[in-house]
Amino acid sequence: MTRIALVVTDPEFYANDPDPDTPLILDSLTSDGTPAEMVVWHDPDVDWSAYDLAVLRSPWDYPLRPAEFDQWLQHVAPLTRVLNEPHMVRWNMDKHYLDDLASAGITVVPTSYHRSAESVADALARAAQAGDAARADGAAHVVVKPTVGSGSRLAGLFRADDPAAQQLAEAIIADGAAAMIQPEVPELSEGLEKAVYMVNGEFTHAIAKGALLARGGGMIGGIYGENAQVVEVTDDEKAFVGKVLEAVMKVNDSEMPLYARIDIVDTARYGKVLLEAELIEPLLNLRHAPGVEHVFAAAIRARG
Repeated sequence: MTRIALVVTDPEFYANDPDPDTPLILDSLTSDGTPAEMVVWHDPDVDWSAYDLAVLRSPWDYPLRPAEFDQWLQHVAPLTRVLNEPHMVRWNMDKHYLDDLASAGITVVPTSYHRSAESVADALARAAQAGDAARADGAAHVVVKPTVGSGSRLAGLFRADDPAAQQLAEAIIADGAAAMIQPEVPELSEGLEKAVYMVNGEFTHAIAKGALLARGGGMIGGIYGENAQVVEVTDDEKAFVGKVLEAVMKVNDSEMPLYARIDIVDTARYGKVLLEAELIEPLLNLRHAPGVEHVFAAAIRARG
């Protein structure tokens, strides 16, 4: 019988941000006798060849140690089957992947990438000069964030002429990542983003997280906190998400991802746009979608 590792990180990391999903998936897998357990990805004593399948679930500390995580992927790939596929995961670790998907025909939020303070300053100056005619004060606002990261770490929403935007971008670059600059999308600030969950290419549920970034930097309320609410998804939105997954497979020459969280928003300016395609360790919000843990477990068994 297939032995399954659900890949997590050490318990101390979850002290203030517990993983609510993986225990539900584990219970669903083991309820019919499927051998499965949660395994810490960076535990040096793990024999990965003892598992037939390793499913990435919540290695949420990988953005803090990306080189080590990449080395782990290289180490474990010859020893067991890893899902999602390691080459897809590596590609998805850096948000430059948005450019690849844009080249494959997916509409994304316009994004520029920067490795120097001078490049950042030029981009912010252009944004400030262009302004935003849709705002009463005419001032352009931008989102600054790192290309490698999660949970809105080192992300901020600023007026383009606010020195804090430049400072955050320089801090990101000093931290070893490239800085991304995107125009503010009003619909995001209104909390209209949808996180659409797919298992084996099939829609399971969708969540609205609410607005997260406060103007002027930081999080609304001072801390990262999603206000997850189940939302409906239109047929057009499902079709758009399907096109995103087709583009992911084409770009990576891969099979359908076992799981995906596709973040989208319908905008007045750009139409439907992709914000992120999370293929590594998305929170699945299973507590808001009873029964999906069984769908996920069945999909895992089918890949075993």
